[in-house]
Amino acid sequence: MIHSRRSGEVDARSAAGVGNRLDPWRDSAARRPGHPHHGRSRGSTSPAQRERYTGGRVLAIAGSDSGGGAGIQADIKTITMLGAFATTAITAITAQNTTGVHAIHMVPPEFVARQVAVVLDDIGADVVKIGMLGDSATIEAVTAVLARYAPGVPLVVDPVMIAKGGTSLLRHDAVAALTRLLLPMTSLVTPNLPEAEILCGFAIPGINAMHRAATALLRLGVPAVLLKGGHLPGDEVVDLLATADGCEAFAAPRIASQRTHGTGCTLASAVATGLAQGMTLHDAVVRARAYVRAAIVAAPGIGKGHGPLGLG
Repeated sequence: MIHSRRSGEVDARSAAGVGNRLDPWRDSAARRPGHPHHGRSRGSTSPAQRERYTGGRVLAIAGSDSGGGAGIQADIKTITMLGAFATTAITAITAQNTTGVHAIHMVPPEFVARQVAVVLDDIGADVVKIGMLGDSATIEAVTAVLARYAPGVPLVVDPVMIAKGGTSLLRHDAVAALTRLLLPMTSLVTPNLPEAEILCGFAIPGINAMHRAATALLRLGVPAVLLKGGHLPGDEVVDLLATADGCEAFAAPRIASQRTHGTGCTLASAVATGLAQGMTLHDAVVRARAYVRAAIVAAPGIGKGHGPLGLG
């Protein structure tokens, strides 16, 4: 089943960041004992404190972009702008600007895990958003610590593999670990087309192939896929949201801009924030897409290459 929706269609409740129920894909998982998405990580915050704070808590696990356009910087900006509280675990430090990634320094996996553990043990999280992991050792460390400290927290995974300038951000031999360890724990995966081609093992030259790819990704054990179609040519950008209930297409006119650095990080963080605030998956995606488009239009126009987004 395929539905089409323009990206600007969002009701007042969604725009305000408030939902009155969980999506079936989250709700059924949350109610099933023993499922990796059962329950939520509350941390040590008291019930009274949790009752006062309703904006949602999102733990972002990602690399640092010294240029401020993508990675953990984009995550923090997006989560904060949409009214939630952002905590972080840094997986890598990059020397990066709008022209590309010039150097990468990986954070030791045990220290990445330590960051995750202390945040979850104290503050907790309603949703975890995962971006750049870099290598198999980091994937193993992150999945292990999440299994221990956040067995019931929904995971939104942006499988960052290649930077806009072409630099590899995930070792080739780490794709198997991503598929075997992380994706079975994931609630929503948000690949772009090059990333989906790596995960699926076949080319995605058009919309029909996007539908096949979304189905193939679901078969990897992920309950929901947001497949981003921005790499396809044309005046319209189509993203697909696929679950066991069907596939919904979101279409919008392409915005002609070179200021698109960090769109993937921003979109995934925006969806994660919506889910942390209790929105349905559909409404979280609608608001996230609208936010990204507004952020592209509001881009400050700095740098010589692919510039950063503005504030949506």
